[in-house]
Amino acid sequence: MARKSMMEKMKKAPKYGVRVRNRCLICGRPRGFLRKFQMCRICFRLHALKGAVPGVIKSSW
Repeated sequence: MARKSMMEKMKKAPKYGVRVRNRCLICGRPRGFLRKFQMCRICFRLHALKGAVPGVIKSSW
């Protein structure tokens, strides 16, 4: 419930621009955020393994 309320708050423009917090578009997680993909590290890993993120390949060496 708390996460949903924070995501609703995020939709409104903050009073000051410094207060903007990057959040994952999928789960709403504020930490471990990757700007390039607009998602957190956990969602990124899940989607990359499924092949849902274009241009990302699982590395092997």
